[in-house]
Amino acid sequence: MRIATWNVNSIGARLPRLLAWLESSGTDVLCLQEAKCTAEQFPTAELRELGYEAAVNATGRWNGVAVLSRVGLDEVVTGLPGGPEYEGEQEPRAISATCGGVRVWSVYVPNGRDVEHDHYGYKLRWFEALRDAVAADAAADRPFAVLGDYNVAPTDEDVYDPAVFEGLTHVTPAERAALAALRDTGLSDVVPRPLKYDRPYTYWDYRQLCFPKNRGMRIDLVYGNAPFAGAVKDAYVDREERKGKGASDHAPVVVDLDV
Repeated sequence: MRIATWNVNSIGARLPRLLAWLESSGTDVLCLQEAKCTAEQFPTAELRELGYEAAVNATGRWNGVAVLSRVGLDEVVTGLPGGPEYEGEQEPRAISATCGGVRVWSVYVPNGRDVEHDHYGYKLRWFEALRDAVAADAAADRPFAVLGDYNVAPTDEDVYDPAVFEGLTHVTPAERAALAALRDTGLSDVVPRPLKYDRPYTYWDYRQLCFPKNRGMRIDLVYGNAPFAGAVKDAYVDREERKGKGASDHAPVVVDLDV
């Protein structure tokens, strides 16, 4: 089974590339983030033509997550149980489903914006709720993983220059501690191999020629339980999909499982 995660940064803007990538990559399950559309606007019909079912949690604006599967889509849970609200609503940042016997969550962790901003505290509370919500799935005997855009680089090795990020979100001790607490539920970091250069970055800012200069971050992560991690045969960042006109600023992370 081939499972992937990808922050497409607007499914409307990226739809032709998404459909072409699904056809060429042989992906069975895709956890998608930042749909930036409503559930009604989601391209369910186009995906169905390629053989994919879709479970969607999206209300428009800049959030929205989904699970796409061509190997079954069961036990769908929309939203983050017990998750915090921001500005009076629970944002559409999580959805989970069982696909071909593998349980997956697609998550889009809040950005945090700035360490002095209330969005930063919201991000840490969101992580706490995620940890509590996935604990039972993490302890189960079946393969399980939380995939998505975590908006945290786990270590200094996961950013191109730690000095550039000093004092900024995505690398603070509190965020990394929240990530470690999630791992402590029984999950491990499935680190992909890079297809170019020596570090498997997954995100490059559109500005300042960050992609050509490989000034990236690894913030799109796959955290799997023991049955999931034990079934991994390969994992890589599809850096090619970050190239060219109309690309997302994130690249897909692809995991091959023997299940």
